[in-house]
Amino acid sequence: MPLNLDSYLGIQPDALKVYSQRAEVLAANLANADTPGYQARDIDFRAALAAADPQSPRGSHGTQATQGALQLATTSPLDVTTQNGSGGLTTAQYLKYRIPLAPSLDGNTVNSQVEEAKFAQNSVRFQAALSFIEDRFRQLTTAITGQ
Repeated sequence: MPLNLDSYLGIQPDALKVYSQRAEVLAANLANADTPGYQARDIDFRAALAAADPQSPRGSHGTQATQGALQLATTSPLDVTTQNGSGGLTTAQYLKYRIPLAPSLDGNTVNSQVEEAKFAQNSVRFQAALSFIEDRFRQLTTAITGQ
């Protein structure tokens, strides 16, 4: 009987991808904390994860991504695309601007403390998903070797 690793690992590999892309966005926010006019951004995690597998029950949260994402029209090869080279979705369409608690006078909406807290929370969730995948492979190895 063949084993389907996608169903065996569940949502975790997709979650890892979104967590890693979110870490990049949060790091960019922190790096631009002193840049005048910089707008803090974040990823709509639920929509991005639902779009990773629209067939699954978790894709039924009423987001547009579950009912077919809009296709962007490009006019130049330099335009932003919504698919990476491996055929998977990128988070470009799920990036949202964060509403600031108190924007600064120079138009920057990054709050370093909020960004650091979100980055730490994202790191913990990434590590939890990674631990889950590690445990699933350990279980699989135990089943194969019989030890």
